[in-house]
Amino acid sequence: MSERRRQLVSQTSLKDLRREVLAANLRIPEAGLATLTWGNVSGVDRDAGVFVIKPSGVSYADLTEEDLVTVALEDGRVVDGHLRPSTDTETHRCLYRAFPSIGGVTHTHSAHAVAFAQARRPIPVLGTTHADTFNGPVPVTADLTAEQCARDYEYNTGQVIVARLDGDPRRADEVPGALVSRHGPFTWGATAKAALENAIVCEAVAEMALHTLALGSRLGDTSEPPRHLLERHFTRKHGPDAYYGNVPHSRGT
Repeated sequence: MSERRRQLVSQTSLKDLRREVLAANLRIPEAGLATLTWGNVSGVDRDAGVFVIKPSGVSYADLTEEDLVTVALEDGRVVDGHLRPSTDTETHRCLYRAFPSIGGVTHTHSAHAVAFAQARRPIPVLGTTHADTFNGPVPVTADLTAEQCARDYEYNTGQVIVARLDGDPRRADEVPGALVSRHGPFTWGATAKAALENAIVCEAVAEMALHTLALGSRLGDTSEPPRHLLERHFTRKHGPDAYYGNVPHSRGT
C-alpha cells in the first residue's frame, strides 16, 4: 500500500472512530448512567497509535464530534483537539496499554454500581443476566495509596484495575469491567459501543444484585446459582461455540 493510500485509510478509520465515540458518549445520559457530566467513553485506533475521548466537563447536550480529543497511546500527549481531554484519560490509556484486545473504555458514576464500589464489594453473580456478560463477579480494586493519589493518580487508577485482574488479558475479556474502590465502574469492550453497552449491563446487574441481596436476607436464602448454569449463559454469547444473535442484525433474546 502506498503511503498516500495508507494516510487516507488512517484518516477514514479515525473519522469512523470519532463518530462511534461521539455516539457512545451521547448514550450515557440516555441510559441514565451519569449525573451532569460524570461519564466518558473512548475508542482506540491501535494502528494509528491513538485513542479518541470525550473532553473534560463538556455537557452531553453540547458535545460535538469536533469537541472530541485525540490522544497518543504511547505517552498521553494530545495530538488533535482544542479542548482538554477527560480527567480520566490516563486511566483509559493504562487499560489500553495493559490489555491489547480492548477497543473501547467507558467510565460512569451510575448509582447502583457506585454503591458497590463505595461499599468495596464486588458485584456478585446471582443469576443468568449477569452471566450473559460477566463470567464472574465484577471485581473491586484495592484502595489507592497516598503515594498513588499524590502522583499520576489517574494512571494509577488504571494500574489498580490491572493489578486486580492480575494483568491477565483473558480475565479482562471474560469480565469486561471492574469497580475502583470508593470511586466507580470502568468497563471495556472490543469497541467504544461495546464498552458503553457493558456499562449499561454493569449498572443493571448491580441494581438487580442489590434487590436480590435484600430479598435473600429477608427470606433467608443466600444460595449461589449453579456454576454450570452460569457457564452456559456466558458461553452461548462468547467464545468459539457462541450462538446468540444474528449477523448482521441481532433481534431480541
